Amino acid sequence: MTKLRLAIVGAGPAGIYAADILLKAERKFDVSIDLFEQLPAPYGLVRYGVAPDHPRIKGIITALREVLDRGDIRLFGNVRFGQDITLEDLKHHYNAVIFATGAIRDTGLDIPGIDAAGSYGAADFVSWFDGHPDVPREWPLDAESVAVIGNGNVALDVARMLAKHAEDLLPTEIPENVHAGLVASNVTDVHVFGRRGPAQVKFTPLELRELGELRDVDMVVYDEDFDYDEASKAAIASNKQVLVIDRVLQSWRQRPSVNNAGGDASRRLHLHFYAKPLEIVKDAEGRVAAFRYERTRPDGEGGVVGTGEIREIAIQALYRAVGYFGSPLPGVPFDKRHGVIPNHEGQALHKDSNERVPGVYATGWIKRGPVGLIGHTKSDAMETVRHIINDQGSWWQPADPSEGAIPALLAERGVRWTDLDGWHLLDEHEVGLGAPHGRARVKVVPRDEMVTISRGE
Repeated sequence: MTKLRLAIVGAGPAGIYAADILLKAERKFDVSIDLFEQLPAPYGLVRYGVAPDHPRIKGIITALREVLDRGDIRLFGNVRFGQDITLEDLKHHYNAVIFATGAIRDTGLDIPGIDAAGSYGAADFVSWFDGHPDVPREWPLDAESVAVIGNGNVALDVARMLAKHAEDLLPTEIPENVHAGLVASNVTDVHVFGRRGPAQVKFTPLELRELGELRDVDMVVYDEDFDYDEASKAAIASNKQVLVIDRVLQSWRQRPSVNNAGGDASRRLHLHFYAKPLEIVKDAEGRVAAFRYERTRPDGEGGVVGTGEIREIAIQALYRAVGYFGSPLPGVPFDKRHGVIPNHEGQALHKDSNERVPGVYATGWIKRGPVGLIGHTKSDAMETVRHIINDQGSWWQPADPSEGAIPALLAERGVRWTDLDGWHLLDEHEVGLGAPHGRARVKVVPRDEMVTISRGE
């Protein structure tokens, strides 16, 4: 019987779902799958891209863990593609590879002053508060007034983490260094800016509703943003999600803090709509001093046009949350404009000729860009897996497909890789750190410490 030796690069939801779907699919060949992950622990953005106070989303880890714990997928953590293992290595030992490396960089925002000191990408801040091992341990939180640019769930995560009181995060898995940083935060006002109106936001109702439940934080909305045009009224009438979002926002309009009248909380979270970013104003030292924007208005078709009215709000820090962007992989075609591997339904394509790249596939955000929720990666993976099954004739013919070849290769190169048993050790260690304090876990942050614990050294 034909044997498929498959490598998957990236052990987040996209990679794990792809492995699971292929192993469960009807096929006329045996499958052996190795999962490579650059971090010492699996689960990707579920562990390192979701705010720690979101246990519901963290519950996805339970489903992913069940897949890995079946024992029919090998995990090689702390292995960097392009450095510890290359595309040529994969061709030598596998029939095909799926890249599921996601999108972890911030999309740029091309406006004057975006390079000011105190101007940050949301992805970097998320990595910090989630205890990513490859970012600095400290984060500057000396600003009192902060702007967040964006109207998606990442913008809300960033705004919530900035506005929330540090002690209210203690029941979560927040790392010790992050808690200490948030305790020292000077933030009193967080301003979230969106280019379009309340009926066109990209957040989900649950995320929005959670904001209004923050302790000692006033929600501030502005009446001028709720003079809906016909397109907005139609969106509210026809889309249940938009209807719920409108109800949440309308309920906040009944609070004493509306229009900045002032409630009695020590912190405020302001939502500004119809605000097109124009410039980050710098002070004499090159630091963020203000956010300048143009007031927009509905164009009658769900979009907006400028009004020519320029406004400015004094701030000392700014976070852009306008999307994530993929990173190029050595030896693999890459579309610089869209931040993805060029592909047809997951089959990688040469970017110049649009011809198939045999043996190379993509799934998740590196395939389609950073759109959709985590659950969407399942249908995405099904499409890619279907092509792998049908492409049997164009698989690579590896010189050494033996399962012992990869551990030997990594050992020869001095790579301290981690495996599934090692993840269980690290998992138990983190849970153990949290238990005496009634916490879900306390994340271990330094990479070397993660590896040492995972390897039982």
